Amino acid sequence: MSTEAYQLTAIIIYMVAMLVIGWYSYRKTSNLTDYMLGGRSLGPAVTALSAGAADMSGWLLMGLPGAIYLSGMGQAWIAIGLTIGAYCNWLFVAPRLRVYTQVSNDSITIPSYLESRLKQSSRLLRVASGLIILLFFTFYVSSGMVAGGVFFESSFGLDYHTGLLVVSGVVVAYTLFGGFLAVSYTDFLQGLLMFLALIAVPIFGLFMTGGIGETIDSIKEVNPTHLSLFAGTTVLGVISTLAWGLGYFGQPHIIVRFMAISSVKETKQARRIGIGWMMLSLGGAIATALVGVAYYQQNPDLSLTSPEAVFIALGQIIFHPFIGGLMLAAVLAAVMSTISSQLIVTSSALVEDLYKAIIKTDASDKTYVNLGRLAVLLVSILAAALAWRENDTILKLVSFAWAGFGASFGPTILLSLYWKKITSAGALSGMIVGAITVVVWGSIDSLTSTLYEIVPGFALALITTVVVSLMTYKPNAEIEKEFDETVRLLNEERK
Repeated sequence: MSTEAYQLTAIIIYMVAMLVIGWYSYRKTSNLTDYMLGGRSLGPAVTALSAGAADMSGWLLMGLPGAIYLSGMGQAWIAIGLTIGAYCNWLFVAPRLRVYTQVSNDSITIPSYLESRLKQSSRLLRVASGLIILLFFTFYVSSGMVAGGVFFESSFGLDYHTGLLVVSGVVVAYTLFGGFLAVSYTDFLQGLLMFLALIAVPIFGLFMTGGIGETIDSIKEVNPTHLSLFAGTTVLGVISTLAWGLGYFGQPHIIVRFMAISSVKETKQARRIGIGWMMLSLGGAIATALVGVAYYQQNPDLSLTSPEAVFIALGQIIFHPFIGGLMLAAVLAAVMSTISSQLIVTSSALVEDLYKAIIKTDASDKTYVNLGRLAVLLVSILAAALAWRENDTILKLVSFAWAGFGASFGPTILLSLYWKKITSAGALSGMIVGAITVVVWGSIDSLTSTLYEIVPGFALALITTVVVSLMTYKPNAEIEKEFDETVRLLNEERK
């Protein structure tokens, strides 16, 4: 067999495994809560790895190693910021959100939770939240499809559109039929594949570069400051990269995992697994880049087509073509896991937060599940249409959308979990201010090059939410009762 044949075999096995998981999850899905939230039955390992896989996307295996390879360890601050943000998210958001969403009308989406938590009868907050999710995630999904098309184009020389259709078809199939369970189980497997690949490449790569000492010497020959965390950085630059961690509090496709875990007690174990996976995976991505610098310094006759391809290139050099194919599957897994997570959250926003909130029909669960599947299909078609013309500006929207979600939802989620006096007017005002700040700041190059837009967006949203809430606060016995009940249940489960 040729190298490409081995690689394609590995990719096909991976794709078939995803479809089998989708079929298995389809058989376990019977109602809307199952389809949108997996029946709140996820174990800690599945919750942790599925949240990590949904979070990282292709950035973990391509973007981060490429940045470190090209510019040095100064680019690692974003990994540090993300790790701190993810840890705080697991520690402060996960347990409370798991309990509060069940206490407050057994909410199964973030917008429905906010509406129920703040007792807003007009549905304005829920609809606005649903629209924000629908808008940002349609482009988010589209960017993932672009990445899938480019992956097949660059790895196998396939037509861009063929690659886009293959990736989109498989992801849509298992997400559409299997719902949240399929997304979570496939994300777990994809997270495991990404983790093993990121550990294996730098470890075996070190044998090729002569060990740690020779690797460090080779890196210093390329650039004496390449291993410095501070070379080429500024104070505002470090703040901007660390601030990526703020985005976690407002990412619907990540925090929805907290709502689906089987119990609060499981969140502690899930946090340990999730943060352990994240630290080792990020460390592996950084180590891959550094080993790559040393390897290409020691082999000047070889050249790297693109810094972002360093993980893929080393995987093909080090391992047998079939294992190299699994390394390619790991990249594909990173892309597909994020697409599927965003699709299911967008589907839930369409059905649970827009259709049910506006139409207000009393249909059967089976009808709503089928509507959820239809929503997945419609959003996928729209996203694929946006991705049909390969467009780098869509890919750039990933960091923009991360800031948008973090600034608009983050402060509201945190305050809703820890502060009794937050009001629907305060939450809505803060979300609008956060979103507008990100849009305005992010569209001015001189501002974005100085400070990442999530910093002013998050700060102004937080201030606005607090100020407007204090101005509009009125005691509400039901809100007080639910808040106290959440705290009581948390304390009981932690004993």
